[in-house]
Amino acid sequence: VGGVRIGEPAADLAVLLAIVSSLRNRALPRGLAVFGEVGLAGEIRPAPRGQERLREAGKLGFARLLIPRANAPKRPIEGMETVALDRIDQALDAAWG
Repeated sequence: VGGVRIGEPAADLAVLLAIVSSLRNRALPRGLAVFGEVGLAGEIRPAPRGQERLREAGKLGFARLLIPRANAPKRPIEGMETVALDRIDQALDAAWG
């Protein structure tokens, strides 16, 4: 049986959006970065080292991030829009609005 083996739970949300993107035949927007763990009930859980991930995304030039609410920065980050999420339905709306 095939599948994707992921050792990093913070990649859950990115994989989920990639699958939905494929099913809808709709690309995700350019400049979008995503991280977060997805629970069985559809909740988006925080990722370890969230602030470090935000800094790295900024260094790599990502302008918009979809992240767990618990990983949201205390202050806005210049040049970067962060969208704090609690559930996967919010992530789908935020990704394709």
